[in-house]
Amino acid sequence: MIRFDRVSKRYPNGRDALAGVSFDIAAGEMVFLTGRSGAGKSSVLRLISLLERPSRGQVVVNGKDTGSLSARQIPAFRRQVGMVFQDHKLLAERSIYDNVALPLIVAHTPLREVDKRVRAALDQVGLLDRVRALPVELSVGEQQRVGIARAVVSRPPLLVADEPTGNLDPVLSREVMALFGRFRDAGVTVVIATHDKALVRESGQREIVLADGRLQGIGTPDVPTLEVPR
Repeated sequence: MIRFDRVSKRYPNGRDALAGVSFDIAAGEMVFLTGRSGAGKSSVLRLISLLERPSRGQVVVNGKDTGSLSARQIPAFRRQVGMVFQDHKLLAERSIYDNVALPLIVAHTPLREVDKRVRAALDQVGLLDRVRALPVELSVGEQQRVGIARAVVSRPPLLVADEPTGNLDPVLSREVMALFGRFRDAGVTVVIATHDKALVRESGQREIVLADGRLQGIGTPDVPTLEVPR
């Protein structure tokens, strides 16, 4: 599903966010990106989502070399990737229903199909009874679940999340991780950037460790992390 081959990313200000990073993520796998702030986690997610292109190396997502896609192909590519953010990025003046429906409206989905998918997505995250509520009427945990519903409403094969539990207490964090696990069980590839090592250990899923823009190691809670030579 995802392959990074010696990927480097330098931003216009001259900052090197990634340097020679290589890894593979299989379809239907749930993987965590870990590392301290500034390690390069968000840059990896932005490259996967084609919000950025690599400076060097190759990023392949679902069989597509992102570096070779034209500007006209980018919107269709991004519809195959659901994105979840730490700060939810919900439209404050629009209902929960409208927030979740937005990706479908942008994609010109027929209204009958929009209603069906929005209600199904909200049901998956346990918020079907709050369709007319505004974001301000929901708890922080509920707002995050709305963000997840919006990310999956288009039924993308890939879901990426940037610190999705960063503002949540441990109980809510586990609830959100359980939701991601359900999508993984349904065949969705899930990539989560987090600094919460306890959640990673509890998940039992593979971990890709970054440090200063380089791949430091790959492993699981049950298997010692493989250190990558520099």
